[in-house]
Amino acid sequence: MNMLGHNNGPTMAGGTAWRTHCWTKARQSLLPTLPLEIVRQRVRRANEIGLDYKTYATVRATTGRDIVAFLFSSNALDLRKPSDVVPDDRAAKLKAIQGCGRLLAAHQPLDPATVAEQLAAMGIVFHHSVAAPTFTESWSQIKTRMDAALAHRKLPGAGVLMVGDTEWERDWSVAGRMAGYLSAQRYFG
Repeated sequence: MNMLGHNNGPTMAGGTAWRTHCWTKARQSLLPTLPLEIVRQRVRRANEIGLDYKTYATVRATTGRDIVAFLFSSNALDLRKPSDVVPDDRAAKLKAIQGCGRLLAAHQPLDPATVAEQLAAMGIVFHHSVAAPTFTESWSQIKTRMDAALAHRKLPGAGVLMVGDTEWERDWSVAGRMAGYLSAQRYFG
């Protein structure tokens, strides 16, 4: 039985280094050695969706799933006002994505449907667009908004990678229990 005020933190008993060593060895023995053909398939998949292999492999290892979609913020696309246009290098990378869904979260004053139409006219198809959370929304409201964005396409959160441009947008990926977060600079850079 825990005492009042106990936070269930790590044990203070001796032998921590030995237990850590045993845990590390056990974990290493569980990790499979992937056949070369599987590694090649994963490298190919990483290239199809515009990721470097290390990032792709990390997401796969962390979530146990393939990346089935990206959720881009309008900031990540360098769209901040209605007159903005996606830079050519980012547009080319978006067009090159194969076999992976694209979702858009547009910040105010941008209208998600209008932005999606403008991008479609450029040859960049987004499968769903939503209004981005505002700064005044609570954590539960952000979670509800992110869950709704993924539910529209019946996407598992662990299969969606968020690409954003601010630390605040990183919180969306946590609220939506997504596969992770990549900065726009890292994805497009």
